[in-house]
Amino acid sequence: MNDPLSPQSNDSQKRLLAALALSFAATAVYTFFFAPTPPPPGSETPDAGVVATASPDAGAGQPAVQPPEGAPGEGTETAAAEAPPPARKAELLRDESVYTFSSEGAGLTAAVLKGAKMREQQELTVAQGFQKLFGKEIPPAPQMDLARPTPGQPLPLSVAITGASPLPADLNYAMDEGAPGSADGVTFTGRRGPWEVVKTLKWPQDGFELSYTVQVRNTSGQPQSGELQVHHNRAIDPNFEHAPSFFGGVGNLSRSACWVGDKLQKMNPGDDHPDAEDVRGSIQFFGIDQQYFLSALYPLEGPRLGSCHFEATPTLRKVTAAFPITAAPGETVTLRFGGYFGPKDPDILALVPGESLRASTGLTGETFHPPLAETVDFGIWAVICKVLLFVMKLFHGLTGNWGVAIILLTVVVKLALLPLTYRSMVSMEEVKKLQPRMEEIRKKHADNREQQNLEIMKLYQEAKVNPLGGCLPLLIQMPVWIALFTALRNSFDIYGEPFIGPIWRDLTYKDPTYLLPLALGVSMVITQKMQPQMMDAAQAKIMTWFLPIIFTLTLLQYPAGLSLYIFTNNLLSIAQQYGLRKWLDRNKPQTGGGTPAVAGAGGKRK
Repeated sequence: MNDPLSPQSNDSQKRLLAALALSFAATAVYTFFFAPTPPPPGSETPDAGVVATASPDAGAGQPAVQPPEGAPGEGTETAAAEAPPPARKAELLRDESVYTFSSEGAGLTAAVLKGAKMREQQELTVAQGFQKLFGKEIPPAPQMDLARPTPGQPLPLSVAITGASPLPADLNYAMDEGAPGSADGVTFTGRRGPWEVVKTLKWPQDGFELSYTVQVRNTSGQPQSGELQVHHNRAIDPNFEHAPSFFGGVGNLSRSACWVGDKLQKMNPGDDHPDAEDVRGSIQFFGIDQQYFLSALYPLEGPRLGSCHFEATPTLRKVTAAFPITAAPGETVTLRFGGYFGPKDPDILALVPGESLRASTGLTGETFHPPLAETVDFGIWAVICKVLLFVMKLFHGLTGNWGVAIILLTVVVKLALLPLTYRSMVSMEEVKKLQPRMEEIRKKHADNREQQNLEIMKLYQEAKVNPLGGCLPLLIQMPVWIALFTALRNSFDIYGEPFIGPIWRDLTYKDPTYLLPLALGVSMVITQKMQPQMMDAAQAKIMTWFLPIIFTLTLLQYPAGLSLYIFTNNLLSIAQQYGLRKWLDRNKPQTGGGTPAVAGAGGKRK
């Protein structure tokens, strides 16, 4: 065996490197001088990529796309296959959004919302956070697109028919456009086998709603039946969505959703499919439920029997609603849907469908309002969340700044808890007077922790002091913190709203500079140091340093609005403790030390 350090081995390595270098050089020369030049863009056949899908029950020579009834060549099985027309697109402008439709599948290729808040939630690095803090412009996140198509999947709003005479979701439709942005909308007409499908979309000039009418006509001489599938899906960019975790943030994953019967069924990536019986019944709406946005379709005339089928991967959310249909020869089956593509504002969702949308469809009678507002889920904290949001909206109306509204909310909660806080701080000050006696007990029973605790509790009883009195304000604040956290991650009103200029650009998202949670941690340490310690030195050190550090690390990834609330609360607590201590020192009894209860306990010790 050759020594790897020998001259022969070194020569072999040099020859190998030289051979590799020559190979790369030869490849580069061939690529630049001899390789065939690809055709320029746009020189391909116009219909390239548009594949005609024959009906499964068609004959071998039947045209891929049947001509309308009465057209030349109808019923001629040997007619030459006709190439479908190239796919067309229509861009329909509205005040709040831009819809883009394709004739291939007669579905959406984009539903882009307009406005500064109608954007994906952007994640900034620490460096970008400080760059923005010091005035550097960072490109904003892209506008929210609620109908981003997924390769290999049917377009959103496309339909298919399953059964003996299927109709594919990617059928190429003839398209009749109305005036861009008008209520005239757009109409698609497609034919395959015994089916003629006419899809009409209309919308009011403003708002986030649309009406979607699907008319299915049986053009054959035989009864036909099957399931009409309405597809809705959205491609997901993992750069703008992440799963929740305790130290990794609250997450903003969207989910496939369908309200069946009286329950919202949903599916996130990694979830098991809902049970078959749970997804079959009266469908009230179906769509893609995101953190602050919703794209959903619902039967405009009320719940309709059907079933929902889900798919959720890291790059796709998909839901397909299937409704059974039966049509006699020449009969037309009509399904009317309403659609909502916009923010999850409960005030707007509760009014869907609006009067203008119903007027455009000609529907009369009692209005069916799908439970879209239920997608704003506050959970068990709903009552507290709604109270906090109501108060913050009042302050926002006065100040125009949601950060200031959160600060004023903190002041209101602090004032409401002031009587309890006063009693708590008085109790802690009384405990502080007992510290010398507690130290004596700990030294006396250093080897007997049980006896030590009994003697300390006896001391508390003699002095009529509640050692847990200082914890009551914190215990009451905890539900407020949790409810505020829940409100921040569900309230579109606060989504994308900054506090001060470029600092904390989005109160519902983490502080990218981490300055606010770090300041919160420092204020928590100061608060702990100002409180009297009711435990030994080791336990006191844990309360003073370890808990604030863990709390700070947790809040690093949590909404900046929550950190702002807790930081403001800590500052108010520090001011309260300082002021109350000064007041107690000025008003303490002249005879003996401390409060009467503590003085009495000291007298018994003597």
